[in-house]
Amino acid sequence: MKWIRQLSADVDESADLLGGKAHGLVALHRLGLPVPAAFVVTTETCRAYLRDGRLPDGLDEELAAAVAGFDVVSVRSGAPVSMPGMMNTILNLELTSVAAALSAVETVFSSWNTPRAQTYRELHDIPHDLGTAAIVQRMVFGDRDEHSGTGVAFSRDPNTGAHVPFGDVLFGHQGDDVVSGRSQTLPLSALAEREPAVWSGLLDALSRVEAHYRDACYVEFTYESGELWLLQVRPGKFGGAAAIRVATDLADEGVIDRREALLRVSPHHLQHVRTPRIAPDENVLARGLGACPGVATGRVATTSEAAVRMNGPVILVRPETSPHDMRGLAAATGILTARGGPASHAAVVARAMGKPAVVGVGELVLSEGTLVTIDGTSGEVVLGEPRIVTTTADAHLQRLLSWADDVSGDHSERDEAQRLTAAHAVLRR
Repeated sequence: MKWIRQLSADVDESADLLGGKAHGLVALHRLGLPVPAAFVVTTETCRAYLRDGRLPDGLDEELAAAVAGFDVVSVRSGAPVSMPGMMNTILNLELTSVAAALSAVETVFSSWNTPRAQTYRELHDIPHDLGTAAIVQRMVFGDRDEHSGTGVAFSRDPNTGAHVPFGDVLFGHQGDDVVSGRSQTLPLSALAEREPAVWSGLLDALSRVEAHYRDACYVEFTYESGELWLLQVRPGKFGGAAAIRVATDLADEGVIDRREALLRVSPHHLQHVRTPRIAPDENVLARGLGACPGVATGRVATTSEAAVRMNGPVILVRPETSPHDMRGLAAATGILTARGGPASHAAVVARAMGKPAVVGVGELVLSEGTLVTIDGTSGEVVLGEPRIVTTTADAHLQRLLSWADDVSGDHSERDEAQRLTAAHAVLRR
């Protein structure tokens, strides 16, 4: 049995075998975009490892051939479904022997069953027997010199769905500094002035991956000595009002038809489309970056253990979050971090869970148990329970619902979810 696949435009296997991350790298190759050389140890290999308690026979010989020509690599997990930050990553691994490549792959595979990964799968109804792939990829260095850096980019704003590039960038850093939230990032637009050629290449890449997926997309990138490299790509997975705007805009742009736009929006999205906000006349204690829309009120928990232990709604307040905070993130009503940007670990996990989040508030001293409210749209933090207002439905929702009524043929007065559900029933016949 073959346990390894070289990643290139010629690979024609599913994300179930390659994992979502490696499958995305194949798509980037096919689009002719710059991707560091890589190969993937398949999910089938991981399932064999989990079943037998050891790496399968023959993997060492395949690894010996696959690593020839590689010097310094990263080894990353890549499950068939997104599990952001839940499993181990190894960076700057010098391949001095096949054995080093084997303590690395095994480390990634064994992290499939860490408590944080199990908790995440339970929260998102992900089967425990899927397993993960392990991607071995040549390192590119965002800290190489003054013309190096790293970042993440959405092709559209994940908070609003607006058709503008959105994300974070760090100059002279490695990618882990962005996604971990340890460093305060700059807005993606800062790249345009600092490295115009890299910015131009990134915009071109975002346009091409959107055309490929016919959806808003997310990419991770590093540029080394002025040369752009793409490290990951996936559909953006927006929620609420952002999902509705993207669907209607893509239909207007002719990328998808109205039928598909309607099917991309679920009644669940409608539950979050009228976003609550802190009233504008409230006294703001601090302001950071809105990372996931919504308002959450709760008592401050400064550790994950406290968030699990405390009674009633809590706001998890951390310098930054990591996968080790998974139980606290699951227990919290909202998330507040001192550091990090809209693509930090806290922001990504909050969006996956649909929990209001504010990141990058700076040095904010809050005692355990203090009652606070956060606004995941404006980034505002206030003491106590402020007055809350709700935004009205926007034009994108009204247009989508008018399409739903045209499909169902029913223009009677019903609530929004019923109108959308009726259209779905007709479209799925």
